[in-house]
Parts: sequence; C-alpha cells; structure tokens
Amino acid sequence: MAMQSLPIARLLLGLILSIPISYFAYRAGSLSASGILGAVLVGTATFGYGGWSWGLLLIGFFATSSALSQYRAREKEPLAEKFAKGGKRDLAQTIANGGVGAALAVLNFYFPSQFWIAAFWGSIATASADTWGTELGVLSSRRPRLITTGRQVAVGTSGAVSGLGLLASLGGALAMAVFEIFLFWSLGPQITLGMGSAAIISGFAGSLIDSLLGATVQVVYWCPLDEVETERFPTHNCGTPTIYYRGWKWLNNDGVNFLATLCGSIVAGGLWTFLG
Repeated sequence: MAMQSLPIARLLLGLILSIPISYFAYRAGSLSASGILGAVLVGTATFGYGGWSWGLLLIGFFATSSALSQYRAREKEPLAEKFAKGGKRDLAQTIANGGVGAALAVLNFYFPSQFWIAAFWGSIATASADTWGTELGVLSSRRPRLITTGRQVAVGTSGAVSGLGLLASLGGALAMAVFEIFLFWSLGPQITLGMGSAAIISGFAGSLIDSLLGATVQVVYWCPLDEVETERFPTHNCGTPTIYYRGWKWLNNDGVNFLATLCGSIVAGGLWTFLG
C-alpha cells in the first residue's frame, strides 16, 4: 500500500490557526518568545496530521493549563526560586508537553491505528494531570511529602506530592478524558469510553512517574547563599551561582516532563491493546 502524501492543505491551515493562538497566549503571559515557536510547531503538526479532533484536544489542554498557571499567580511567586522557569512556557516546555502527541499524529496519519489514538489521549491526559497537580498542589495548606520516602519537604521540591496535588492530577486526567470522548465520539461509544478509561489511568500514572523521576534522577542544584534546593542553573534567582546537588545532569525538568508524557502514552496504548 502506497504511503499517503504530505497533507499540505491541512498543515497550512494548522499553521494559520496556530500563529494567532500562540501570539494571544504570548500576550496573555502564558508563552515566552521561544514558546511561540514551540506552540506553532506542535500545533501545526498535530492539526495537520491529526485533524480537527486532535488539534482541538491540544488547544483544550493548553487553554486549561494556561488558565491554571495564572490562577492565584501571586501566591505562587515565592516558589520561583524552586522552579527552573516561571509561568511562561518556552520552546523546550511546549515540546516536552506536546511533542509526543504531535509525533503520534504523524504516526497515525501514515500508519492508521487506534493504538496511536489511545496513546495520544494518554499523552495529553498525562500532560494535563501533571500540570493540574503542580499548579494546584503548590497551593495546599499542608506540606507535601517526597513520593519515594514520605518525608515532608518544602513546597515546590522536585518529586513532592500532596493530597490536593494528587486529587488535582486525577481531575486533570479526567477532564481531558471527558473532552477526548466528546471530540472523538465518531469512533464509537464503546471505543471512546474504553480509551477514556485508559486515558484517566495512564494520565494519573504518568503524573506519578513524573514525580518519581523528579525525586530520584532529575538534576537538582543548590543555592549556597539561600541554602535551598532549586532547578535553576547556572544562577539562582538571587543572583548566586548554583552548584550541582543530585540527579542526572542531563535530565532537567523538561526532560522529565517529556519522559512522563511518553510513558503515559505507552501505558494508554498498552491498556487499550490488552483491555480495550
């Protein structure tokens, strides 16, 4: 069977739609300048190869995540010393969250299979669960605990989880699953409900994998002046050079997000294959 040709018209439409949406997000403070490029690349590929349902699902994830990033933003400002980047997503972050989904859209276009669709749902559900868990979990009134040991740690510590954060992660996966079912209902009620269930499970599992990687192998630095752990490198927000503290030096938070999203997609595809 001959391979399908490049969907030029749909890619151009995806580009035309992605540019104003990305620029609006930039003006709203959700994207950095490089983030515009990342959003356009991911959006164009996802819509161009996947179509309206795939593209709208990506927009739904991005819209809810951006809204949560702005929610009670002033209360989150003190945590800037912990996180490598602020609320504005840059090129690496947009690729980390949406790159797997875009790749799955390409695979499904050339090698159509419900496996790729289920995996796509899982990738978006994981990215949503992780974002919701982070943005809402840091607002918990109780100190989080490290996922590996249960030890109480400071808010914003890599690999820390809280009851509110876990509940928010589950809510993020559930919200995307409901939206996915609504957009893809043409696949058939039984198929979409099965994929939706797989998305919820894989999304929540992916967010836990993200926390596990953050607690074990993600690179973390130390500010000797403020005596705090941080993801910031080469300097802390106080201006002090940070020093290596733990983890794999090549695996930063963007890498962890990408791996967690990839794992979520694999779990969703596997669940659909064996249980769907």
